[in-house]
Amino acid sequence: MARFFKPQKRKITDTKHKEITISRLDHVGAGVGHLNKKPVFVDGLLPGEKAVVQFTEDKKQYARATVIKRLTDNAERIKPHCPIYDQCGGCNLQHLSHSAQVVAKQQSLGELMTKFAGAEVEIQQAKPIVAQDFEYRRCARFAVKLSAKGQLAFGFRKKQSKDIVDVAHCPILAASLNELLPSLRTLLMGLKGRKNLGHVELVEADNGRVVLIRHLKPFSDSDMSQINAFADKNDITLYLAPESDELNHVRGDKPHYGLDGVELTFSPKDFIQVNANVNKQMVAQAVEWLDVQPEDRVLDLFCGLGNFSLPLAKRAKSLVGVEGVDEMVHRATYNAEKNGIDNATFYQANLEEDVTLLSWAKEPFNKILLDPARAGAAGVMQHVIALKPQRVVYVSCNPATLARDSQALLQQGYQLERLGMLDMFPQTGHLESMALFVKTVR
Repeated sequence: MARFFKPQKRKITDTKHKEITISRLDHVGAGVGHLNKKPVFVDGLLPGEKAVVQFTEDKKQYARATVIKRLTDNAERIKPHCPIYDQCGGCNLQHLSHSAQVVAKQQSLGELMTKFAGAEVEIQQAKPIVAQDFEYRRCARFAVKLSAKGQLAFGFRKKQSKDIVDVAHCPILAASLNELLPSLRTLLMGLKGRKNLGHVELVEADNGRVVLIRHLKPFSDSDMSQINAFADKNDITLYLAPESDELNHVRGDKPHYGLDGVELTFSPKDFIQVNANVNKQMVAQAVEWLDVQPEDRVLDLFCGLGNFSLPLAKRAKSLVGVEGVDEMVHRATYNAEKNGIDNATFYQANLEEDVTLLSWAKEPFNKILLDPARAGAAGVMQHVIALKPQRVVYVSCNPATLARDSQALLQQGYQLERLGMLDMFPQTGHLESMALFVKTVR
């Protein structure tokens, strides 16, 4: 019997208004309720709140909805501090008090680890690492676009859009960078080549403010004169980026920040932790949890420019740092040499591939730290286990991948001894965390 292709009917999302009660927040800050036993994710709602919503997406396992009308308020709901909060795609929890944000993030972390890491009892969390909830962000990228009418849009992307919401002041941005925004906007608007601007990156280093301007065509002499005058007047370290992979250092000293008695030099294109205060506490906690002793050999995976590596190396017999980006390996090596740390060696490697044949991977290590990107460290977990370290500290910016990767350690006899939330991104649903795994004696 002949069989013919029969296209499936496209499911039409039910857009009828529905009433829902929110039970919790998920790990990115969205409210979660249930309709017909299906989880429904709704941005902007808090636990205990009732609202009339409309589906925007309806899948077999879950649905997403938008708020039509909020019927009740959570006691911790507050008025957002930012006047453009309802437009900007940067923050998504300013409507919740900061203390309640911390509690919600702890709950979300605990639920994920309990569910996916296979823990049979409720996990007792360490005291959360917190700092100021506003003016904490020491680096940010501003989008720039010239409209058909010649108006310059300068700010952040709108929620779920490529459009730009104009930003005159950002409450979570460091005060010194906010002070720069009016004169920077005036500079950019006055350039003849403003239509060729890409984006602008701002960084607050310990030795001053840094401005990086991405431009698609070379600046004219008059434009460069204005840019240099702006940099001189504001004592700016200036970089220009004529290509996405090219960086020209025009003016000022190389930026750096201090941490645990060492000084880390970086480029404005390098990844650094956005919250300096929380970063210092985070590194101190990692050093404490790993309990590094003078005879220890430590492996730091996804080491970056040495943020954890150098403080750990100061206390260990030796340290090996591994990073996927070759430029960061050079930066970490330079930072170790600059600080007189001679027991740290850094290597480039793709940690998603088999690393067992690489020279550093054949060395013994009794303590390991991992600080991967959001995708986690699935590709290297089996090698971590093969090294049989006594202690493993896993620092994560995505609790879902932390929970996933934890299973590999727990199944091989490691115990989750400590778990803590790091409030790296107040006013947002982003959740940083740290977990300590200790090998049990068998």
